[in-house]
Amino acid sequence: MGRNGWLPLIGVLMLGAPDQAGAAGDPEAGERVVRTCAACHTLEPGTHRTGPSLAGVFGRKAGTAAGFHRYSDALRSADLVWREDTLDAFLADPQGFLPGNRMTFAGIEEQQARADLIAYLKIATAEGAQAEAVEGGGMMATPELIDLRSEVGPDNRITSIRYCGDTYRVGVESGEFHPFWEFNLRFKTDSSDKGPVPGHPVLIPASMMGDRAFVIFAAPEEISASIEKRC
Repeated sequence: MGRNGWLPLIGVLMLGAPDQAGAAGDPEAGERVVRTCAACHTLEPGTHRTGPSLAGVFGRKAGTAAGFHRYSDALRSADLVWREDTLDAFLADPQGFLPGNRMTFAGIEEQQARADLIAYLKIATAEGAQAEAVEGGGMMATPELIDLRSEVGPDNRITSIRYCGDTYRVGVESGEFHPFWEFNLRFKTDSSDKGPVPGHPVLIPASMMGDRAFVIFAAPEEISASIEKRC
């Protein structure tokens, strides 16, 4: 099986943004809003992505989610606690409310949409909500990332990486070799329990054309050790 058989990269959730608090929120409508946010945040305690987990966010001081190391100085130093009113103001205009933060989302103009999102988050981020959702298949369940240990096949498991001139040639267990212009191949790490087995990087496509891809390692020290300079 060639590149067409590669496991597609699954995206996740990013948190959207609001205006004035005041309107009564509908949690079911908020579940639809949060899908637009789902590329950067999860609702699972301790599971961070581009942004921090939102589990337990209500009543938490901004910039203090345990285990998240990518906060901006602006957020770390802000005298700010996440409540309905502060979340509403932040989601309406993240940069206007707190200049210098790293939230790239432009914001949610519609007040009702923000109210719905906040109503949903109050339920979905409460202690124990994730366990109940997973057990009951409820609306609070968070989409999963690809498990790079168990959900990849021979077309994704790398056996060799050779570098010659401006080209990487990546061999996989199925016996195929994929050439990439060096600028189109990205080396990444995933140290989580869903990351690749240490010493066994995986190849994940990054474009529909098959000309771009990610090589994902379990740890940064594996990167140079895995590349053979040979034509």
